[in-house]
Amino acid sequence: MKKYLLPVLFSFLLSLINSVLTNAQSSRPDRIFRFYEDNDFLNFRGAGTDKAYTNGVRLDIFYERKKPSKFPIDRFFPKAGKHSTDTYGWSVMQMMVTPNNLTIPDFQANDYPYSGALFVTHSLASYNREKKYNFQTEILAGVRGPASFARQTQVWIHQMIGDEIPMGWKNQCNTKALVNLNFAAEKQLLAAGHYMEVIGGAQISAGTLTNSLSIYPLFRIGYMSSYFDGFFSQFSNFAIRRKIQFYFFVRPQITMLASNALMHGEIENNAQLSNEKKSPYTADINHVMGNVDFGLVLASGALGISYTQKPTTAYAKGLYGHNVGNISLYFSW
Repeated sequence: MKKYLLPVLFSFLLSLINSVLTNAQSSRPDRIFRFYEDNDFLNFRGAGTDKAYTNGVRLDIFYERKKPSKFPIDRFFPKAGKHSTDTYGWSVMQMMVTPNNLTIPDFQANDYPYSGALFVTHSLASYNREKKYNFQTEILAGVRGPASFARQTQVWIHQMIGDEIPMGWKNQCNTKALVNLNFAAEKQLLAAGHYMEVIGGAQISAGTLTNSLSIYPLFRIGYMSSYFDGFFSQFSNFAIRRKIQFYFFVRPQITMLASNALMHGEIENNAQLSNEKKSPYTADINHVMGNVDFGLVLASGALGISYTQKPTTAYAKGLYGHNVGNISLYFSW
């Protein structure tokens, strides 16, 4: 009986929150809170794992300003025209990587490393509704290594759910400051009313976390607001007349990757490695990667939810590809 109680209470809570926010919201919202969870247990094949990029949790607050921002950094963010729809954001995120076998306490040279990162981001997504294009800019600052508290987080969660305790965190990637600038641009290529859109995009990342260039198309099919009405329109249904907005999306992507500090780097010193002539490093990076993100979005009133699958090719040479699922909840007001 207890195993059914939590889902029922959770569903009731979401319904209550949605009802309150929907009744209170008489105009376009200007705030969104997002809870974002990546986890390789959320596998569409029903075979959850604990390996490679295994978990990422993120909390975001997005907002639209009625007056120009006075924050100095915001002045340097590019905007999509004079009358753009601009959504700013602040986020905090923790990410973790582990090898496949969590019971081995020693460094596993032929697998992904133990690695954790903790960082904050500030962003601007600027949309041009008429010309159907956008610019997305994000700055990131944080740390890789023990200060990310990835070990403590994973051990605590595994203790709570009665899962095997990861034993090899003493071999995690060492401490490194993370500073990154990420920029993306997207343009509508084809559309059919509220029912279908094809968008082309490219993204570049530079800094101490990742250095990469990606290109991708984005396909959306369903009943939905225009993608270029702004970020808020994608996860709430204030812009369309029906009570529910729903759509499926697919985004295949090719990435040319120069570096990824979460997956590759020097291993933290410990007794096992003290006799090495040089500090060990993780496996060589794959410089060309492919992945496909696909899933669905459902929005009703001020509440939105998305479910995504993210299969990807191997992050490192000689290792395996991986699949991570994502669930995100959106509350707008």
